[in-house]
Amino acid sequence: MKVLVIGGGAREHALCRSLSLDPDVTALHCAPGNAGIAEVAELHPVDQLDGDAVARLATELGAELVVVGPEAPLVAGVADAVRAVGIPVFGPSREAALLEGSKAFAKDVMAGAGVPTARSYVCTTPEEIDEALDAFGAPYVVKDDGLAAGKGVVVTGDVEQARAHALACDRVVIEEYLDGPEVSLFAITDGTTVLPLQPAQDFKRALDGDEGPNTGGMGAYSPLPWADPKLVEEVLETVLQPTVDELRRRGTPFSGLLYAGLAITSRGVRVIEFNARFGDPETQVVLARLKTPLAGVLLNSANGTLADQAPLNWSDDAAVTVVVASHNYPDTPRTGDPIEGLDEVAAQDAPHAYVLHAGTKSADGKVVSAGGRVLSVTATGTDLAQARERAYAAVGRIRLDGSQHRTDIARKAAEA
Repeated sequence: MKVLVIGGGAREHALCRSLSLDPDVTALHCAPGNAGIAEVAELHPVDQLDGDAVARLATELGAELVVVGPEAPLVAGVADAVRAVGIPVFGPSREAALLEGSKAFAKDVMAGAGVPTARSYVCTTPEEIDEALDAFGAPYVVKDDGLAAGKGVVVTGDVEQARAHALACDRVVIEEYLDGPEVSLFAITDGTTVLPLQPAQDFKRALDGDEGPNTGGMGAYSPLPWADPKLVEEVLETVLQPTVDELRRRGTPFSGLLYAGLAITSRGVRVIEFNARFGDPETQVVLARLKTPLAGVLLNSANGTLADQAPLNWSDDAAVTVVVASHNYPDTPRTGDPIEGLDEVAAQDAPHAYVLHAGTKSADGKVVSAGGRVLSVTATGTDLAQARERAYAAVGRIRLDGSQHRTDIARKAAEA
């Protein structure tokens, strides 16, 4: 089939890489893409938030499946525009994508579905903010109600910092702090059937030891050797299926990728947040372990035929991804710096390690940085220790002036 992927980050590069390895994919296109995606897919310039433009492109290309990667196009209704011209699309409608687009909407759905989550208040005035902060106490968890590219959440023991973040948002969700490790669990759904993937853990803070500011994610690993073997089954029964059933009951069926951000607390599993698309950088490690060809699974979601999908086949290997970020990330990043060493990784580390591009572009025959998170260096191995070793060996070959990366991705899990 001919497939068009919308987006241009490392998540989309991971999706395109998996789709390019699928024998059923005869032509692969990506819009707008990046320098790395250009090696496996034909790129097309498009405003990814313009549903009509995306639908026109899909029609012109004769696409038989459109995969919408990022959250912003989904919340903008791009999937609806593509569906309206009769092309199957992997990704929820604008209404269903509100599950990520509005924290308050997500809390309302969870309440209706009986999904375990943190107690919370939705605040719009300084008085409500003060009352909520006072009610929960430190550590304070303050979430911008809208999309913020993974950086709209502040967790702090400083009430003034919490209050300042809350006041900077039009509408804010303040909730109780959830203790325990965090887990990302993706599920593919057609609005009725829910097919969970393997869990992963990502690292949100910029610096080693989970210090520094929140980011979009600095690395990830899968599987989770410390997690309960029944975790996926439990989350399917208590979180994922009830949420999909509740959205269908409301008349806003959710088709696409449902991402549950979970805390494994002392009181059991709790939902931190929902996202309406594959997570970045967790997608990089989850897809590295998926042996089932991807296109057919996504098409079954788009066509409402996921019940016919055979069980997914997973590699026993572990996968680790390390994000190489630009100077000054997550503040305003420096861009335009040349990236060297990519050929060396391809020559010396493949097939066990490879580079997925995030914020890159081609300029004068060179690959240069074009965003905050620049590369996701991903590796597989028989266990996390070997995957880590291979990932960091590949990171060591890459030269990007002023770049930064964490040195402790998956270390604790690998040493346990």
